[in-house]
Amino acid sequence: MNGFGFLGHDGEWRDSEAGDFDRLLHRWTLAMGGSSALAGCAARLGQGERHGHTALMLSASEAAAIRSDRLVGDGAQPSAFVLDADSRFYFWRGHADETAIGNALAARCALAATAIDAELDAAIEALFTAADADRTEAQRRAVRVALTQRLLVLTGGPGTGKTTTVLRVLLALMRQAGDTDLTIRLAAPTGKAAQRLQQAIGRGHVELAASLDASWQPWLQQLPQADAQTLHRLLEFDPRSGRWRRDAAQPLAADVVVVDEASMLDLAQMRALLAALPPQARLILVGDADQLASVAAGAVLTDIVQALTQAAAPQLVRLDTVFRATPALSACNAAIRRGDADALSAAATDTTLTTLPVHHGTALRRALQDWGDALGEHLDALRVRERHDDARAADTLRGLQRMQLLCALRESGFGCVTVNEILQSRLRARFVWDDRSWFPGRMVMITRNDEAHGLFNGDIGVALANADGVLMVWFEGRGDEPARAFLPALLPAHEPAFAITIHKSQGSEYDHVAVLLTATPESRILSRQLLYTAASRARQTLSLWATDAVVAAALARPVDRSGGLQAKLNRLLSEAGKAS
Repeated sequence: MNGFGFLGHDGEWRDSEAGDFDRLLHRWTLAMGGSSALAGCAARLGQGERHGHTALMLSASEAAAIRSDRLVGDGAQPSAFVLDADSRFYFWRGHADETAIGNALAARCALAATAIDAELDAAIEALFTAADADRTEAQRRAVRVALTQRLLVLTGGPGTGKTTTVLRVLLALMRQAGDTDLTIRLAAPTGKAAQRLQQAIGRGHVELAASLDASWQPWLQQLPQADAQTLHRLLEFDPRSGRWRRDAAQPLAADVVVVDEASMLDLAQMRALLAALPPQARLILVGDADQLASVAAGAVLTDIVQALTQAAAPQLVRLDTVFRATPALSACNAAIRRGDADALSAAATDTTLTTLPVHHGTALRRALQDWGDALGEHLDALRVRERHDDARAADTLRGLQRMQLLCALRESGFGCVTVNEILQSRLRARFVWDDRSWFPGRMVMITRNDEAHGLFNGDIGVALANADGVLMVWFEGRGDEPARAFLPALLPAHEPAFAITIHKSQGSEYDHVAVLLTATPESRILSRQLLYTAASRARQTLSLWATDAVVAAALARPVDRSGGLQAKLNRLLSEAGKAS
């Protein structure tokens, strides 16, 4: 970050990527009496936030130049900027968020553990009677952690059993509570993630019913399948004031709060959640710490996982055994997580991982022609030209999850906007319809939440004729609800979804995945986390549309967001350990 921008002779901030906000920060700092050195740091910090950083690491000389500035504090009292003892330079908001999160998590870790009696301990083993003991050791440990601690951080990749583990945790907590009813709240950062959590809980409930020991069946029947909510709904965010109605003064009515896709959490969301959580409530954070972090600044889950790992804290449980993806794909994902190009090459097989060296527009168009034809054949196999009722539409929607094209970029010639235009044009010619915009099999993604209709940013729908021959757009139902149909004209903002960005794919899985990276290895969007997030969406086969140089560049660039949450939590956990 120290290389971001420089000050010109005319006093203006110079940088090819500097935005209006960065320049405004520079001018504001000077207007408020700040030094030119401080104004430069402020502009660089503003630019850094857009790249996901929460703090700017200053050199000793840079820190000395601004430490005595009246706009700079040490974090003890509100100030425009904060410079901590380790020369991290913050906006007040970022420093306050990190401090509050660190203190709240450390306090939860310090709470006295709850004892498990012998009867409950034996019952936990019965929860896993039908499972392989060695392969579920971490899952059994997660259940015990949830019963004894007020915090459980459950991390693992796709197919490692996170949802079934959460269900077993909830069953065990209900049994532990005895006659006391538990209020259980399920949440996720986005509407789409909340819907996926609800669906996963429903599927897991059915699977457990068929495998659980008989002693657990009464508890399974009592397990509430509560609606999963977005964090904004759970904490009652008020967009007019920009505040959360649920806080320490008006806490959540909850005994257990489960937050899925926690890698998407940003600092503000995590701080608000911890503030609204009753002290004795149990918090269960579930997510893949190796995935892309939140769009906003910070890498909350990664920082928490790293701090708990360093402290050898019992509150962290990693699930490593993959139950769904093929062994070859699991090995590929592990190699990507490590950034090991040789291991990735060794793990790849012709039937599992293939590479298509797409590096210019002509090669991309050829690849898209082939993909479009394969997708068209798949849509024909799903019989999208025929009339549908709710049940059949639901089957078609599930069938669409067989294959998906993911793009690293949204814009540019290699972005999903251009890719969708090409694919849509090719498929429109195949599935002719009276309307030029809509045709059977047209896939769209909602881009703006519409709570009145139960449609959320990221929801995928498909155009299919109903029983009367009217072309409707169908979406998956929530929980056990049937598929829902809407007239195209009634949809909120949407866009084609034959290809989607890697960011939008988080939380989803597909049998066959193709990943379009970038034309050149110099693209700043490339990262190990981006490649891992894309690759781990695949259950059976993966195709990387990129040159070897582009893949190597992604593997060699782990995202390292600058901030102080991990260091704060490290210190607090260390101090707590010494005190005990």
